[in-house]
Amino acid sequence: MGRYKLLAIDMDGTLLNEESLISDDNRNWIHKALEAGISVILSTGRGVQKVYPYTDEIGLKTPIVSVNGSEVWKEPRVLLKRHLMKTEWIRRLHEMSVKYDTWFWAYSVEGVHNKENWVPEELETTQWLKFGFFTEDDQSRNRILDELTAWGEFEITNSHPHNLEINPKGISKASGIEEVCRLLGHSMSEVVAMGDSLNDMAMIRAAGLGVAMGNAQEELKRAADLVTVTNQEHAVAKIIREHILV
Repeated sequence: MGRYKLLAIDMDGTLLNEESLISDDNRNWIHKALEAGISVILSTGRGVQKVYPYTDEIGLKTPIVSVNGSEVWKEPRVLLKRHLMKTEWIRRLHEMSVKYDTWFWAYSVEGVHNKENWVPEELETTQWLKFGFFTEDDQSRNRILDELTAWGEFEITNSHPHNLEINPKGISKASGIEEVCRLLGHSMSEVVAMGDSLNDMAMIRAAGLGVAMGNAQEELKRAADLVTVTNQEHAVAKIIREHILV
């Protein structure tokens, strides 16, 4: 086996194509990596409920980093570690979304909440994991970013140029992968991480090989060790073939 022992893959914009599908090439090379003893894990901003259809589809039994690191799973449906948001944070973040008239979503242990299913009475009894804002109004988004930064309580990233994703300070895809490495006995220098957005930045910087997608945000490309092809061009297969199984 070569230098790298673990491949951490973002989902949207990375593993998945524009139709939210896993290509045959990506699936086949993931299986080849697994057969060669490589740990292949998904590291995503999604809640785990939206990850399971894909792990079930390709038969992945490996750890999962979900909700940008707020949950780490030993394997599908077996929790390893969870980091919660304070209820008061969620209350204030929701108030900001109303103030600036943005779309919002909030991941909890049970699922995802947004403008269409928000129930204020459930705020105190819900275990919260992440909050997100979406607006195409750059001025509003920048004002939200300034306010959030001033709190000093959060990791602030995005999964799209028009959104902001908020996790507790110190929690990221990188912290989640570090938990997986401790579990499996790998070091971060043995990790290849692939992503396309700023919520992938921490793992791209921390990995032994940080790979930005050809469709990645420019800031991520500048931070990466390598820029590969787009999510429409079977990038995961390419990285496994050219940099892991060599």
